Amino acid sequence: MDNFDAGLASETSRRRFLRHAALGSAGLAAAPALAQQLVDLKLPGGNAERPMTSAFPGKGSMILQRVHPPLLETPMDVFDKSVFTPNDQFFVRWHWADIPTSIDVETFRLNVFGHVNRPLSISLAQLLRLPRVEMAAVNQCSGNSRGLFQPRVAGAQWGNGAMGNAKWLGVRLRDVLDLAGVKAGAVQVR
Repeated sequence: MDNFDAGLASETSRRRFLRHAALGSAGLAAAPALAQQLVDLKLPGGNAERPMTSAFPGKGSMILQRVHPPLLETPMDVFDKSVFTPNDQFFVRWHWADIPTSIDVETFRLNVFGHVNRPLSISLAQLLRLPRVEMAAVNQCSGNSRGLFQPRVAGAQWGNGAMGNAKWLGVRLRDVLDLAGVKAGAVQVR
């Protein structure tokens, strides 16, 4: 390798490093250690390469948007395999710093309070006694495809993988709110 080729290789490595460093928050500084390969999301305006990772518990190979809190995007080829997105490749959009890794089913409580007639603290056993419903439905982050916007907007620069289709089984929110007796004038649930 002559000096020109060595300089070109060095410049390419430097550019690749800078691209990774520019991917966003300090959380992605750890991305090279987690990365298996890079995927090009073909986002306009550059910075379109993202690392693939399987380093998160319970997750298969995912596109890493951010490490902490985790933002994991479903690779597009997953959507070709089945009508339903496998749980281990369902996108992750986590807003808070703490990530629960276990739940004590004996002490867990769902608290309902605010603009209600009867504030509640419901145990998991009580929740499981309510009618359960199963339905197939798409879940999509409101920022899905945000990385395609021009000009760019603030937030995670998702490709098209912040969505998934699953069979959901659980208690209707309406049934829980009816137990609490939501007062007239209530405008949101959080």
